Amino acid sequence: MNKIPNRQAICEALLAQAAHDKELFVLCSDSRGSASLAPFAERYPAQFIEMGIAEQNLVSVAAGMAACGKKAFAASPACFLSTRSYEQVKVDCAYSNTNVKLIGISGGVSYGALGMSHHSAQDIAAMSALPNIRVYLPSDRHETRQLIEALLLDEKPAYIRVGRNPVEDIYSETGCPFTIDKAIWLSGEGKKVDIALIACGELVKPALDAAGILEQKGISASVLDMYCVKPLDRQAVIQAAENARAVLTVEEHSPFGGLGSMVAQAVGEACPRRVKNLALPDSPVITGSSGEVFSHYGLDKAGIARAAEEVIACAAY
Repeated sequence: MNKIPNRQAICEALLAQAAHDKELFVLCSDSRGSASLAPFAERYPAQFIEMGIAEQNLVSVAAGMAACGKKAFAASPACFLSTRSYEQVKVDCAYSNTNVKLIGISGGVSYGALGMSHHSAQDIAAMSALPNIRVYLPSDRHETRQLIEALLLDEKPAYIRVGRNPVEDIYSETGCPFTIDKAIWLSGEGKKVDIALIACGELVKPALDAAGILEQKGISASVLDMYCVKPLDRQAVIQAAENARAVLTVEEHSPFGGLGSMVAQAVGEACPRRVKNLALPDSPVITGSSGEVFSHYGLDKAGIARAAEEVIACAAY
């Protein structure tokens, strides 16, 4: 079982870049420990800026540095970065189109028992609504590393959401067919299937496992890792929908404005199919670990498989 969280993979990618790139700067809001950025601060103190618990300043200072030609990566808990700093992200990053990479750590319900104040179940919708802001939810440490390496090569703003805990590997160090802004087919590409499963972030692995459960029951499923929520890989979404009787999206987010909404819009415009969105409820979630919350709301592999069967039962041939 993998013990390296995606946030640590981000730090490792930034450390490798900082070794030869003195224009790279990392900023955080009293969160170097929870962001796994302490090694970066220790090794490159001159390229690390601690803003303290001041998320709005974090974003504005990062944008100012980007305007001066620096590569700014600003890390803070996703719940605060996507809400408390929203105006600064809108004006200083999106409107000004500055090269700031916003890293939302401990996203979704990662903070567990700390409750709704520390959950970020609206960040996909909020960040996606801003022009120029790209939104990414990598599914494992290998994809996270490749995403950061790709983002280091461009000069456009982006929001990257990662969870707090290690997640099971989907890919390997040399086996991640990554292309920026292109979804990754995990199974069923080009095949006629009963259902297309489209997931992002930490729920990609449960969706892939659910496809295995369905296969044992004689139900075929394709699986798309839609780590690039914005820009959405519409071509892959439409291809998946055209080859399936129904579509099920899976995300650690509110049922409004996230991956499910975007997929439903794309499918509705291009190739109407029944689309069901499996997400967190429109209410404060229960208290518990991520795994307990996922299980309670049917976002684990068994729940996803069960939801897929229900969608297929309602879908027309």
